[in-house]
Amino acid sequence: MCIAYLSLGHPHWPVLVAANRDEFHHRPTAPLGPWPEHPGILAGRDLQAGGTWMGCTRDGRFALLTNYREPAAAVPAHAPSRGALVRDYLLADADPKSWMSELASKAQALAGYNLIVGSRREWWYYSNRDPQPGPHPLAPGRYVVSNHLLDTPWPKARRLRAALDALPAAHWVRQPEDVLARLRDTTPATDGELPQTGLAPAFERLLSSPFIISPDYGTRSSSILAMGIDGSLLFCEQSHDAAGRPTERHDWRINR
Repeated sequence: MCIAYLSLGHPHWPVLVAANRDEFHHRPTAPLGPWPEHPGILAGRDLQAGGTWMGCTRDGRFALLTNYREPAAAVPAHAPSRGALVRDYLLADADPKSWMSELASKAQALAGYNLIVGSRREWWYYSNRDPQPGPHPLAPGRYVVSNHLLDTPWPKARRLRAALDALPAAHWVRQPEDVLARLRDTTPATDGELPQTGLAPAFERLLSSPFIISPDYGTRSSSILAMGIDGSLLFCEQSHDAAGRPTERHDWRINR
């Protein structure tokens, strides 16, 4: 996943997430749904490495991950897939704080990432590229994470925050199409605004919009996760082809 907006702590909808997953189009992927061997988990699946980029459990735990962009960095030898972190949290019984504390002791064995895990009442952030050591609790509020640290004000992050800050919480559940429409923003940054991450300028420009379209790499899916304080849940995933056209959509709802 390459960009995610989170609204945390609303009195009725304490977890609202809108996210785009960017990936190579040839990488095999299973769409959002219950995992056959773990039906309490709702998530898509990376069929190449076995993990996932974003998911939740039916009892209200969730996790999401973005990669940290560092093209010149060497990937540690035999490093496992970063998507295993989301999978492992969803399978665990530990509370978010305890699980994150255990993770931080071995996190440097992986390539760079941002990870957010939580429940309806507690949320934690960790990046193994953050100069501040250890996991950080997240206070109620609104956040955006892309391919740098949490709330790094890249142009795509600012655009998505402005678009979604304006939507009332209940609207996410009543009109998820409006959230999906805001995720589908193909506006690139101006050359003067482009992040300097070591990529060629043309590729940096391609990656600078919230929604990415190209023949080889782009936004594969857009997702909405809304968790109600009463135990209700909406998890929606809209997939896209290499031309950016909508393909299959999967909605899962739990009503209380």
